[in-house]
Amino acid sequence: MTAIDDTPATSTATSDAAAPPRRRFREPERFALIGVWIVLIVFFVLRVPDTFPTTANLSNMLGSQAVLLILALGLIIPLRAGDYDLSVASVLTLSAVIVAALNVTHGWSIWIASVVAILAGVLVGVVNGFIVARFGIDPFIVTLGIGTIVVGLSSIVADSRTVSGVDPVLSDVMLSKPFLNIPVDFYYAVVLCAIVWYVFEKTALGQRLLFVGQNRDVARLNGVAVQKLRWIGLICSATIAACAGVVYVGTTRSADPGSGAGFLLPAFAAAFLGSTTLRIGRFNPWGTLIAVYFLVTGITGLQLMGAEQYVQQLFYGSALVIAVVLSQAVRVRSLHKRVATAIPVSATPTTDLAEGENPTERSDS
Repeated sequence: MTAIDDTPATSTATSDAAAPPRRRFREPERFALIGVWIVLIVFFVLRVPDTFPTTANLSNMLGSQAVLLILALGLIIPLRAGDYDLSVASVLTLSAVIVAALNVTHGWSIWIASVVAILAGVLVGVVNGFIVARFGIDPFIVTLGIGTIVVGLSSIVADSRTVSGVDPVLSDVMLSKPFLNIPVDFYYAVVLCAIVWYVFEKTALGQRLLFVGQNRDVARLNGVAVQKLRWIGLICSATIAACAGVVYVGTTRSADPGSGAGFLLPAFAAAFLGSTTLRIGRFNPWGTLIAVYFLVTGITGLQLMGAEQYVQQLFYGSALVIAVVLSQAVRVRSLHKRVATAIPVSATPTTDLAEGENPTERSDS
């Protein structure tokens, strides 16, 4: 699923440099969410001027969504390759309870407990990837099943109770000494966002993941290790989800078997809504960041106006449905554009492929 660029394919630096400005003029809708976000902010500033436009509220909104942003950034890696990972929230839960249980119940160092928790996430990703790649089973089913197993393991590790009293050293790393009155965990999430962007846009791995997500058959015929890349995507997703679990424990100093239950829907909503922003039709980290904070702006503003707590589920659910509809609309529009301009598939640009790769057909699937 990708936006179509009508710029003629060429290897010259001049044409590559000229492509982004033309795309900006041709697709102004990729900034639509940013415009709606600004309107939303202005609306809440005018409606609740005593509470919304305050430093404390801004700090709370930015810091409170760091865990969700980290989780969503991990999620978009397999999504870029066309795979859904429904186990990310479960991995977050497992990671959180491992840190809490090892540190509080067994007296382990908080740092060793955190490393063990992240390694547990890596193991879940390896299992997910092995089953998907080795047996060719739909990752939607595989990750749903593995995620359910992981939730059960989390209950065993936590003894079906909330484990509190985690070493405050971890909280100090996540929350102490805020920069510009913003918790440090927000900056960790932004750094991860920049890393994912670099991998997606500047490395062969990121471009091959995109290639696989567009058309696995064509990618395979061109020598791309499709199954290996899908496996890598699922491992990265689970590993980052485990890191999100460590950050979660650092911000709450506790964990329980239901810690991650509320993160799955918001993460998917942010990922799909982000794919309608900046790089239309593509899962991208900066679009995901914008989507996360667009969602929290709407939820926070409505709650400050007196809305009930359930508005959060309504907002996330609506955002996910709208984002999926918009993504499909973009895909249909791109196909119609191709037909209308009579551009053969083989003539579509290949500038998103890693340098040195052979041009080939690309699909919007």
